[in-house]
Amino acid sequence: MGDIATKVDKAYEGMSMTELAKAPVEALQGVSEGDAKLLKEAFNISTVSDLGTNKYFLWAQAINTLAE
Repeated sequence: MGDIATKVDKAYEGMSMTELAKAPVEALQGVSEGDAKLLKEAFNISTVSDLGTNKYFLWAQAINTLAE
């Protein structure tokens, strides 16, 4: 995944993977507070872990991988 610092906002750089998993989804670079609100409303996603383990996102990722 490369340098994790390039994947999270500055306020979250230096955190452990455990801390990042518990961080709000907007800790990820490019995910705004508005995006986070929509993810919460649509999929009940609040944390980075929620996003990474959401069944719909996992299904889509599996379909994409198999399509390749």
